[in-house]
Amino acid sequence: MDIMSYEASTIEAKRFTQQGEHITNIRIDHNSTVMRVSKVSEQTASAEFRFTANYSGMGYIRIEGSILLKGDTDTLVDTWDSSGSMPDQIANMVHNAIVSNCIPTALLIARDIRLPPPFPMPRINVQKKRNESKRTQPGPEFA
Repeated sequence: MDIMSYEASTIEAKRFTQQGEHITNIRIDHNSTVMRVSKVSEQTASAEFRFTANYSGMGYIRIEGSILLKGDTDTLVDTWDSSGSMPDQIANMVHNAIVSNCIPTALLIARDIRLPPPFPMPRINVQKKRNESKRTQPGPEFA
């Protein structure tokens, strides 16, 4: 089974706090949910999804859309209809595609409505070495 395309159909975001209000210890929960799997053609199926980044009491970002899958659609749709779930390998592939497509979009939306980034930003800690003269090759430079 392969992923053919990703399409976002709905983007909703809301900030509950006032501008300048500072909240400490913000918890950001991510959730991707496949709501429906349906057959589109003999070789393709559509998985409708909802991705949510929930900022505890501060706001949320919700993205809905669909992923088009190509492959053995009969087995996928039959499994979905009987159990409401997908085989683990396909579920991993679909949820990874959802998250990898939605996180960058959520990052831009969070910036626009002044919410923190939906994932932890990396911390850079540059420490001065004891003997700088032994350096033979240039290394990375951080500002």
